Amino acid sequence: MPPHRTLIVSLAACALLAGGAHAQYVGPTAGPAAPANVAAILKNPVDDQAVVLRGHLLRKVGNEKYTFSDGTAEIRVDIDDKVFMNRKIDARTRVEIRGEVEKDFMESPEIDVDVLTVVP
Repeated sequence: MPPHRTLIVSLAACALLAGGAHAQYVGPTAGPAAPANVAAILKNPVDDQAVVLRGHLLRKVGNEKYTFSDGTAEIRVDIDDKVFMNRKIDARTRVEIRGEVEKDFMESPEIDVDVLTVVP
């Protein structure tokens, strides 16, 4: 093989190898572990931290505000009426909530619920 052709093949091989080395994962990344329960959230609330919890809505305490408990503690949750989707849920209904911790200055933390699912 002529020397210039060997150089071209070598450069092509290097480009292929280098391209693989520069590949990037663009999907979700693992952040800090989500708190396991309400007690952990109340102990160390982190604003905008994603949470998934199972428990019960104990009572309505305001406009789109409820008290939620997973058995470890109670926390206020904000659930838009559209998230309920006209389902009938009471204090005996076991639910899973998915949302984010909201920690505003000088206020107790609450959870802004994006998804509400009835679970067995």
